[in-house]
Amino acid sequence: MRDIILTIERHTTGFAMWCAGLMLVIASLAGFYQIISRFVLEQPAEWSEVTVRFSLIWMVFLGIPTAFRQGAMLSVDLLYRKSGPRLRRALDWVIFLASLVLMLAILGWGYDYTYRTRFQTIPGLEFLTMVWAYSAMPVGAAFSLLAILGQLLDPRHRELETAQ
Repeated sequence: MRDIILTIERHTTGFAMWCAGLMLVIASLAGFYQIISRFVLEQPAEWSEVTVRFSLIWMVFLGIPTAFRQGAMLSVDLLYRKSGPRLRRALDWVIFLASLVLMLAILGWGYDYTYRTRFQTIPGLEFLTMVWAYSAMPVGAAFSLLAILGQLLDPRHRELETAQ
């Protein structure tokens, strides 16, 4: 069962990271277009700023699972380095529970925001509703929950390995 969960987690976290990279590309292209249209063509595009903002929001929420999986989100570095295996495992559980509570809160509130703004349109992109913006929170939190579980089952602490 552990291997199945870790396989699913690896695929979902990889997919979330790929989508986060895609959102960075979209934000970069929209930002570049915004600069060209504003300063070269002198006709600013109202949709480009909104596109940059929302793609960056999506990029952050889709990148969080990778940070959780690498053990880079919540840790007590000094205590973790100086402790024995039993205390490290206890710290893994404390970190797991704190991260779980945080992501469940973001999932719940994100769903609530998404649901309440389902009829509100995005200024500059009137054909889309705010659901597209706020749904980054519950989607990112759902991916993060799998990464948090993967971190508990197969702990990685990349930030400790590369710390100076």
